[in-house]
This record gives sequence, structure tokens and C-alpha cells, in this order.
Amino acid sequence: MSSPSDAEVIRRSLGEPEAFGLIYDRHAATLLRFLGRRAGAKVSEGLVGELFRIAFERRKTFDGSRPTALPWLYGIGANRWLRASARMAPGRDAADGRAGAAALDARLLFPRVADAIESLPDDEREALLLFAWEALSYQSMAEALELPIGTVRSRLNRARARLRELLATNGKNRVRRR
Repeated sequence: MSSPSDAEVIRRSLGEPEAFGLIYDRHAATLLRFLGRRAGAKVSEGLVGELFRIAFERRKTFDGSRPTALPWLYGIGANRWLRASARMAPGRDAADGRAGAAALDARLLFPRVADAIESLPDDEREALLLFAWEALSYQSMAEALELPIGTVRSRLNRARARLRELLATNGKNRVRRR
């Protein structure tokens, strides 16, 4: 017996609200990682709770033709918290204490990359982070952001081009905080 799709579970939750707990069970860990990267580990649990509260309240609006609710849930997160910055410790040592040249380069470059990402317009940053951190397909990104797939592709293309410009090693381009 196969498990019901997210669409079936959400449809059932309209009459049996406790059924929505299965959506939480399926996707909370993924969304916790997503929000943890965005807002930090300390607040991500509260954010996940808030995200699922909102999803529960809006479950009537879920498009039942979608088999998975994850892009919809990412969309709720994006609309609420994608403006939060990822808080990463650029000076953290490698786990085994033997940071190689590549790891050292990455730690030194991270603040510059973080500043460049932060300086992107919100819509481009949203697309870039959903693609890079969450490995969403263009179609899933379009669903999460409630945009046509062509718009998602152009935003991602513009974000990549801006990042290349901002991170140019020639020293002429400087990253500026918004």
C-alpha cells in the first residue's frame, strides 16, 4: 500500500485537521534546514512552527493537482523569511582541524560572497538561494514563488550575472551592502 500524496493528505485535513500533521512529519526537517540557513539555528524552530501554522490556515488554497506540498511550503517560507540573511561563521575551523588550501580560500572568500548575495535584489536572491541551497528544479521554484517558469529562469540568470560582476577578482568591483 503506497502512502497518500501530500495533496491527498491536505484534502483529507480539511475534514480531519489532525491529518495535516503528516505534512509536518514529511517536510519539517527539510524546512528546518532551509530556515536555519536563512535565519540561524536559534530561531529556525520557531519559524518552522510559524510556517506550518500559516500553511495549516491556508491549506484550502493548496493546488491539489500538485503531488507534493514542499514547493508550496517553500513559497510560504520565501514570502515570510527569505529576506533574512544566512548567519555563517566564516572563521570556523575544519572539523578534523586540517583545513586545506581550498578550505582556507573558502573561509576567506565567504564574507565577500555573503555580501554579494545580500546585495542582490530580493527577487533574484530568492531564486538563487532556492536553486543553490535547496536544489529545487525550475518548475518547483516557479511553484514556490508563484511565478511563470520563464521569470524564474531570468531572475536566476540575472542573479548569476550580478554575482560574477560583484565577485570579479580584478578589484574594480566592490560589493556594497543594501
